[in-house]
Amino acid sequence: MHYIRSALLALTLTHALTAWAVDLQPNDIVAPPPNKNFITVSYYNTENSTFYSNGAVNSKTSFASPVIDTQSAILRGARTYTLADLPAVSYIQLPYGSVRPAGSLSSAPTDTGFGDLVLATAIWPYANKATRTYVGVGGYLIAPMGSYSSGQAFNLAENRFRTDLQIGFQTPIVGGIDGMIAVDTMWFGGNSQCAAACNSTSDNVSLTQKPLTTTQLGPIYRINEIFTVGASYIYAVGGATSINNTYMNNVVNTQRFLLSGQAHTPIGRFSLQYGRDMEIKNGFIQTRVLAVRLMKDF
Repeated sequence: MHYIRSALLALTLTHALTAWAVDLQPNDIVAPPPNKNFITVSYYNTENSTFYSNGAVNSKTSFASPVIDTQSAILRGARTYTLADLPAVSYIQLPYGSVRPAGSLSSAPTDTGFGDLVLATAIWPYANKATRTYVGVGGYLIAPMGSYSSGQAFNLAENRFRTDLQIGFQTPIVGGIDGMIAVDTMWFGGNSQCAAACNSTSDNVSLTQKPLTTTQLGPIYRINEIFTVGASYIYAVGGATSINNTYMNNVVNTQRFLLSGQAHTPIGRFSLQYGRDMEIKNGFIQTRVLAVRLMKDF
């Protein structure tokens, strides 16, 4: 049972991290025009399956055919402005959805409700539209305001504060192709009510986690005035956890890819992203991530 709980903990920590905030879309590093309001509505779906422990597949008992499906509708409101004569944007984001264990994990309860609230601000220390060269810095605060039950291993929220600092760079490579690279590090507050996921019958088990660093890079190609496509390679490392100061030896070491497409229409900007894990060290591998978004300015 301890091994099962540890495995579930690996998923609930790493799965939620890949679902919110730091994955970039094409041209997210491009500085926006000031004094604009944006509303973005998104559908986000992920599926996780085979469980890995230190790089090896485990298929015993509950891990014989695990499936974890997460679906969310995400509402984001953003405002652009200038800060000390620099381009800037702030947004607030709130998800609502469900996480459903299935297959050999079907005995675990489903969670439905709101996810954690995300507040973010980004500024551009350097933005040159003529040369298509940009440097952006963003900060995120994820507040524990979502659905969480200490008696469940799978939750939409994490019952802890998280902060993230990200820096991104984008510049032309050749013709209409730009290259982008972004690096961010997430820091985690403690969760003093980690019960089911931490193999405890008490709510007073303390969960802590080391910082997680993610690097993403890839090309962006503007086909014409309407269509843009992009591809990203994403590498995440760190994020090992401790329960009551006992080290769990579950370092995140994940490689992923993400394919993106955008269409600028009179209705708004439609975005489609698809990806999956290529290689992981610990946790349930993500076999699908699908995001569909509509962003409208007003």
